[in-house]
Amino acid sequence: MEKIKMPVPIAELDGDEMTHILWGMIKDQLIKPFVELNTEYYDLSLPNRDRTEDAVTRQAAEAIKRLHVGVKCATITPNYQRQEEYGLKQLWKSPNATIRAALDGTVFRAPILISRVKPVVTCWKKTITIARHAYGDVYKAVEYRVPGPGKAELVFTDEHGAELSRQTVYDFNGPGVLQAMHNRDDSILSFARCCFAYALDVKQDVWFSSKDTISKDYDQTFKLLFQKVFDEEYRAAFEQAGLHYRYALIDDVAAKVIRSSGGIIWACKNYDGDVMSDMVSTAFGSLAMMTSVLVSPDGKYEYEAAHGTVTRHYYKYLKGEKTSTNPMATIFAWSGALKKRGELDDLSELVHFGQALEEASLQTLNDGIMTKDLCGLAEGITPTAVDSEGFIKAIRERLEAKLA
Repeated sequence: MEKIKMPVPIAELDGDEMTHILWGMIKDQLIKPFVELNTEYYDLSLPNRDRTEDAVTRQAAEAIKRLHVGVKCATITPNYQRQEEYGLKQLWKSPNATIRAALDGTVFRAPILISRVKPVVTCWKKTITIARHAYGDVYKAVEYRVPGPGKAELVFTDEHGAELSRQTVYDFNGPGVLQAMHNRDDSILSFARCCFAYALDVKQDVWFSSKDTISKDYDQTFKLLFQKVFDEEYRAAFEQAGLHYRYALIDDVAAKVIRSSGGIIWACKNYDGDVMSDMVSTAFGSLAMMTSVLVSPDGKYEYEAAHGTVTRHYYKYLKGEKTSTNPMATIFAWSGALKKRGELDDLSELVHFGQALEEASLQTLNDGIMTKDLCGLAEGITPTAVDSEGFIKAIRERLEAKLA
């Protein structure tokens, strides 16, 4: 068959360890035989980030902004152990955080559903997408380990040097710990717009949760700005589409989500979204079956897997051992990016290919051919456990049949 044309490139952000190995397999076996793949390539592996002093990450973010679509492999955010292992100049920042900041984006994470793996929460029938505000809160907090008695204060001084507020946080009688968090109105407004625009795109209701009864300024700001954006910019479009927006306290939403059938976007502040996305993915089956897309308010998209670099399997791979690493989320990152490129450029063949790749992957799992992480979760079938190469080969066979 003639390969599908792809005139405009996407930004390709390669990564680390076992996911980097799977990255090559997916391209070589599932994409390049069918598509004239056109990418701008950026090597975001930890050694190259160290060599370029992280300039490559900033360049990749600019490429996504320019090309409107990117696809990213999982990468290492180094700790001290990784710094010693790789001989790094310094502890480089998370590439995801750098790209999120550059795009002013919101992370949407949704599980991949298959009929052979039932959610732990039996009433869940449709996906629950977690929209995580990827800025501020604990992740940009300032902390201090209090050594002994003393007064902790929260002080704000304006740009002219005038002290506008001074509040006592706590009078310590002994050792303790302090933490100060912040957020910005413009970031919260972007978060709200991303959530409502994405909801219209995927035709799902939005539930936003925080704890404004306790946090009467910080969380209340989120609540008020979300409502302002909805009322002024999205209410009419939501009503026309038959969609709904609701705000509730996070403990109330958590309880209602457990009793729901799914099919919603649950918008969360940064820490809440970090925790809830792992909870939702595990309850649906596996973190390896969780998609992730970063969406900017002005329509830039970066697709990736929600999981890490699968270090343990990588060390086995280096020893020449076969691994049964689940590539589904990485496959769906590629299919999502290709479909979006096709949508933006009016390339129906490319959109169809992305859909066929996803359908072939799901069919493989529903036929009982699975990586080991899913075999223990399968119902109604005796699964066949395969290694990563065998799994991708099985997808290739089904993909060829769909495209024939």
